[in-house]
Amino acid sequence: MSSRGSAARLTKSTDGVISRLINRRISTRITRVLAGLPRPPSPDAVTVVASALVAGGGLAFATGHPAAGGLLAQLGSIIDGVDGELARALGRQSRAGALLDTVLDRLADIALLFGMSLAAMAAGHRPLLAAAVALLAATGDLMVSYIHAVGEKLAQRHPVLVGRIPGVASRDVRLFIAFLAGLTGRPLEGLAAIALLGHGYTVAKTVELLGYIEEQESRQSKAH
Repeated sequence: MSSRGSAARLTKSTDGVISRLINRRISTRITRVLAGLPRPPSPDAVTVVASALVAGGGLAFATGHPAAGGLLAQLGSIIDGVDGELARALGRQSRAGALLDTVLDRLADIALLFGMSLAAMAAGHRPLLAAAVALLAATGDLMVSYIHAVGEKLAQRHPVLVGRIPGVASRDVRLFIAFLAGLTGRPLEGLAAIALLGHGYTVAKTVELLGYIEEQESRQSKAH
């Protein structure tokens, strides 16, 4: 099988734009190396490493190293793709692994956003403003994950594949925003962008899902 074909088997149709354009180009190469080892690491171990990197990014932001924080967030984003790829490559996908990945992703994101809020305060922004924007960013982050989980359960289809709005607010995109915020030294602006993207996407995707579910229910009722 060609390398392009094997890489395609490791990716997902629901990948965000940053995953498709940047992250998967790197993560699939890492996965092929790990999968070829005599004793490959477990996907769960990779999940823990990815989450530790993102949370470490929050620590770097909080301690006055925003560029390092952004780099760690983006590195964690790339490694976050490796755990799923490795599970698919080794045939070791599990619901327990998916649960661990989801929980650790959310905890790592909260740590990162908290660190960015402390960096914003250190940059001279009012504490109340920084805290409010960080709260909006955190709730936006959580709402994207929530609408994807609940939407997929109710619509029987991943929300990214429903309607016209692509996965513009997926985790890879949000972490890339944190990466850019760290490199430019603008943590408050990064938090604001994550907040706006997360909540805006949640509202728009909810509208699309409602229309999709109502259409499916209408078809089913007509069929009966």
